[in-house]
Amino acid sequence: MKNIVILISGSGSNMAAMVKTAQREDWPAKYGAQVAAVISNKADAKGLVFAREHGIATQVLDHKAFATREAFDQALAALIDQYDTPGQPALVVLAGFMRILTAGFVARFEGRLTNIHPSLLPAFPGLHTHQRALEAGCKFAGATVHLVTAELDHGPILEQAVVPVLPGDTESSLAARVLTQEHIIYPRAIANLLSTK
Repeated sequence: MKNIVILISGSGSNMAAMVKTAQREDWPAKYGAQVAAVISNKADAKGLVFAREHGIATQVLDHKAFATREAFDQALAALIDQYDTPGQPALVVLAGFMRILTAGFVARFEGRLTNIHPSLLPAFPGLHTHQRALEAGCKFAGATVHLVTAELDHGPILEQAVVPVLPGDTESSLAARVLTQEHIIYPRAIANLLSTK
Protein backbone atom coordinates (compact mmCIF):
# COMPACT_ATOMS: atom_id res chain seq x y z
CA MET A 1 0.00 0.00 0.00
CA LYS A 2 1.38 3.39 -0.99
CA ASN A 3 0.99 5.91 1.79
CA ILE A 4 0.10 9.57 1.28
CA VAL A 5 1.28 12.01 3.94
CA ILE A 6 -0.45 15.41 3.91
CA LEU A 7 1.15 18.47 5.52
CA ILE A 8 -1.11 21.26 6.78
CA SER A 9 -0.91 24.41 8.90
CA GLY A 10 -4.56 25.41 9.24
CA SER A 11 -8.10 24.38 8.35
CA GLY A 12 -6.93 21.70 5.94
CA SER A 13 -9.79 22.14 3.48
CA ASN A 14 -7.73 20.74 0.59
CA MET A 15 -6.69 17.83 2.81
CA ALA A 16 -10.34 17.18 3.67
CA ALA A 17 -11.29 17.27 -0.02
CA MET A 18 -8.56 14.75 -0.76
CA VAL A 19 -9.61 12.41 2.08
CA LYS A 20 -13.25 12.52 0.94
CA THR A 21 -12.27 11.86 -2.69
CA ALA A 22 -9.97 9.00 -1.67
CA GLN A 23 -12.83 7.39 0.26
CA ARG A 24 -15.45 8.01 -2.40
CA GLU A 25 -13.25 6.66 -5.20
CA ASP A 26 -11.75 3.87 -3.03
CA TRP A 27 -8.12 4.74 -3.68
CA PRO A 28 -6.86 1.68 -1.73
CA ALA A 29 -8.60 -0.62 -4.22
CA LYS A 30 -8.11 1.57 -7.29
CA TYR A 31 -4.51 2.72 -6.80
CA GLY A 32 -3.21 0.72 -3.84
CA ALA A 33 -2.88 4.02 -1.98
CA GLN A 34 -4.26 5.58 1.19
CA VAL A 35 -4.04 8.83 3.11
CA ALA A 36 -1.98 7.48 6.00
CA ALA A 37 -1.10 10.57 8.00
CA VAL A 38 -1.66 14.29 8.41
CA ILE A 39 1.20 16.28 9.93
CA SER A 40 0.93 19.89 11.05
CA ASN A 41 3.43 22.42 12.33
CA LYS A 42 0.64 23.91 14.47
CA ALA A 43 -1.06 21.99 17.28
CA ASP A 44 -4.27 24.03 16.91
CA ALA A 45 -4.66 23.39 13.17
CA LYS A 46 -8.36 22.64 12.66
CA GLY A 47 -7.56 20.11 9.94
CA LEU A 48 -6.11 17.76 12.56
CA VAL A 49 -9.59 17.34 14.06
CA PHE A 50 -11.02 16.33 10.68
CA ALA A 51 -8.19 13.84 10.11
CA ARG A 52 -8.66 12.20 13.52
CA GLU A 53 -12.42 11.97 12.97
CA HIS A 54 -11.68 10.08 9.75
CA GLY A 55 -9.33 7.60 11.39
CA ILE A 56 -6.14 9.10 9.96
CA ALA A 57 -2.98 9.26 12.06
CA THR A 58 -1.99 12.80 13.02
CA GLN A 59 1.25 14.28 14.27
CA VAL A 60 2.32 17.76 15.29
CA LEU A 61 5.84 19.05 14.79
CA ASP A 62 6.15 22.63 16.05
CA HIS A 63 8.66 24.51 13.91
CA LYS A 64 9.24 26.94 16.80
CA ALA A 65 10.87 24.14 18.79
CA PHE A 66 13.78 24.03 16.33
CA ALA A 67 16.69 26.44 16.19
CA THR A 68 17.00 26.31 12.41
CA ARG A 69 14.86 25.65 9.37
CA GLU A 70 17.21 22.78 8.48
CA ALA A 71 16.72 21.10 11.87
CA PHE A 72 12.93 21.31 11.53
CA ASP A 73 13.04 19.91 8.00
CA GLN A 74 15.25 17.00 9.12
CA ALA A 75 12.80 16.13 11.88
CA LEU A 76 9.87 16.47 9.48
CA ALA A 77 11.56 14.20 6.94
CA ALA A 78 12.13 11.59 9.64
CA LEU A 79 8.42 11.68 10.51
CA ILE A 80 7.43 11.26 6.87
CA ASP A 81 9.90 8.40 6.41
CA GLN A 82 7.94 6.40 9.01
CA TYR A 83 5.20 6.04 6.41
CA ASP A 84 7.43 4.63 3.67
CA THR A 85 6.66 1.01 2.85
CA PRO A 86 9.10 -1.38 1.14
CA GLY A 87 9.64 -0.18 -2.41
CA GLN A 88 6.91 2.44 -1.94
CA PRO A 89 8.16 5.78 -0.62
CA ALA A 90 5.35 7.94 0.69
CA LEU A 91 3.83 10.66 -1.49
CA VAL A 92 4.07 14.02 0.31
CA VAL A 93 1.22 16.46 -0.30
CA LEU A 94 1.48 20.09 0.82
CA ALA A 95 -2.02 21.39 1.54
CA GLY A 96 -1.81 24.84 3.08
CA PHE A 97 1.50 24.04 4.79
CA MET A 98 2.83 27.51 5.50
CA ARG A 99 6.52 26.76 5.70
CA ILE A 100 9.16 27.34 3.05
CA LEU A 101 11.04 24.06 2.79
CA THR A 102 14.81 23.84 2.47
CA ALA A 103 16.49 22.70 -0.73
CA GLY A 104 17.72 19.59 1.09
CA PHE A 105 14.17 18.59 2.06
CA VAL A 106 12.88 19.20 -1.47
CA ALA A 107 15.72 17.15 -2.97
CA ARG A 108 15.04 14.27 -0.57
CA PHE A 109 11.41 14.01 -1.70
CA GLU A 110 11.96 15.00 -5.33
CA GLY A 111 9.29 13.69 -7.69
CA ARG A 112 6.90 12.83 -4.86
CA LEU A 113 6.35 16.25 -3.27
CA THR A 114 3.33 18.24 -4.48
CA ASN A 115 1.83 21.64 -3.71
CA ILE A 116 -1.23 23.65 -4.65
CA HIS A 117 -0.91 27.37 -5.22
CA PRO A 118 -3.84 29.81 -5.59
CA SER A 119 -2.79 31.37 -8.89
CA LEU A 120 -2.21 30.39 -12.48
CA LEU A 121 1.51 29.82 -12.16
CA PRO A 122 3.92 31.11 -13.24
CA ALA A 123 1.86 34.25 -12.47
CA PHE A 124 1.88 35.49 -8.87
CA PRO A 125 4.11 33.11 -6.93
CA GLY A 126 4.32 33.77 -3.19
CA LEU A 127 1.68 35.38 -1.00
CA HIS A 128 -1.38 37.65 -1.54
CA THR A 129 -2.06 36.11 -4.94
CA HIS A 130 -5.72 37.13 -5.18
CA GLN A 131 -5.10 40.77 -4.27
CA ARG A 132 -2.22 40.91 -6.73
CA ALA A 133 -4.41 39.44 -9.49
CA LEU A 134 -7.10 42.07 -8.80
CA GLU A 135 -4.56 44.90 -8.74
CA ALA A 136 -3.11 43.71 -12.06
CA GLY A 137 -6.56 43.82 -13.67
CA CYS A 138 -6.59 40.10 -14.50
CA LYS A 139 -9.72 38.81 -16.21
CA PHE A 140 -9.02 35.27 -15.00
CA ALA A 141 -7.47 33.73 -11.91
CA GLY A 142 -7.15 30.17 -10.72
CA ALA A 143 -5.08 27.52 -9.00
CA THR A 144 -2.13 25.31 -9.91
CA VAL A 145 -1.03 21.90 -8.65
CA HIS A 146 2.67 21.36 -9.22
CA LEU A 147 5.62 19.24 -8.23
CA VAL A 148 7.78 21.10 -5.74
CA THR A 149 11.27 22.20 -6.69
CA ALA A 150 13.83 24.26 -4.78
CA GLU A 151 12.46 27.44 -6.39
CA LEU A 152 9.35 28.70 -4.59
CA ASP A 153 6.07 28.03 -6.43
CA HIS A 154 7.77 26.64 -9.52
CA GLY A 155 8.13 23.09 -10.74
CA PRO A 156 6.30 21.00 -13.32
CA ILE A 157 2.59 21.83 -13.51
CA LEU A 158 0.29 18.84 -12.93
CA GLU A 159 -3.11 20.53 -13.11
CA GLN A 160 -4.67 23.98 -13.34
CA ALA A 161 -8.16 25.43 -12.95
CA VAL A 162 -9.30 28.79 -14.28
CA VAL A 163 -12.00 31.00 -12.78
CA PRO A 164 -13.26 34.36 -14.06
CA VAL A 165 -12.56 37.54 -12.16
CA LEU A 166 -15.97 39.15 -11.77
CA PRO A 167 -16.83 42.85 -11.54
CA GLY A 168 -16.83 43.87 -7.89
CA ASP A 169 -14.68 40.93 -6.80
CA THR A 170 -12.79 41.32 -3.54
CA GLU A 171 -9.79 39.36 -2.40
CA SER A 172 -12.05 37.13 -0.28
CA SER A 173 -14.72 36.53 -2.94
CA LEU A 174 -12.10 35.61 -5.52
CA ALA A 175 -10.30 33.39 -3.02
CA ALA A 176 -13.53 31.53 -2.26
CA ARG A 177 -14.20 30.92 -5.95
CA VAL A 178 -10.67 29.65 -6.50
CA LEU A 179 -10.84 27.41 -3.42
CA THR A 180 -13.84 25.49 -4.77
CA GLN A 181 -11.70 24.61 -7.81
CA GLU A 182 -8.71 23.68 -5.64
CA HIS A 183 -10.87 21.06 -3.94
CA ILE A 184 -11.54 19.50 -7.36
CA ILE A 185 -8.15 19.64 -9.04
CA TYR A 186 -5.86 18.66 -6.15
CA PRO A 187 -7.42 15.22 -5.54
CA ARG A 188 -7.58 14.70 -9.32
CA ALA A 189 -3.90 15.56 -9.76
CA ILE A 190 -2.90 13.17 -6.95
CA ALA A 191 -5.07 10.41 -8.41
CA ASN A 192 -3.39 10.94 -11.79
CA LEU A 193 0.04 10.73 -10.14
CA LEU A 194 -0.93 7.53 -8.35
CA SER A 195 -2.17 5.96 -11.58
CA THR A 196 1.23 6.48 -13.20
CA LYS A 197 3.39 5.30 -10.28
